[in-house]
Amino acid sequence: MVTMSSGTSFASSQGTRSARSAEDCPDLRAQMEKRRKRRKESNRESARRSRVRKQQHLDDLSSQVDQLKNQRQQLSMALGMTTQNLVALQAQNSVMQTQKMELESRLCALGEIICCMSSITNTANPAAIAMGATTSSAYDIFGTGSTWNQPIDLYQCF
Repeated sequence: MVTMSSGTSFASSQGTRSARSAEDCPDLRAQMEKRRKRRKESNRESARRSRVRKQQHLDDLSSQVDQLKNQRQQLSMALGMTTQNLVALQAQNSVMQTQKMELESRLCALGEIICCMSSITNTANPAAIAMGATTSSAYDIFGTGSTWNQPIDLYQCF
């Protein structure tokens, strides 16, 4: 009897489970279907957010490209202006270098003229030099004894 009773109770317990599974099966399937639908919806929403983020990133990159193009154009214009200024300054520097060489040449020639005039003056009036006379006027280079008080026009010397 023990076997029967135990078998009966096992069978009735299993029968109850089968009855429950049969009853729960539509609920379980509906619940699983509901979960599946929620998961699909969640995935769709996640994909939508991902597309929005991707589009925002592309928009940001496009904006950055536009800004960099504008900056490149401004820098290119600034470089062009700087290059023009450089060429102009190089030309001006070349002119000034030429003028400098010309002025140095004139200065050297004037130094020679002054040296020549000084030696002529010293030989023309040795008594005045011996007495320590200092005058602002110079003697005539032709030895006529007359002095000139006019300034020398350096540009006429050349």
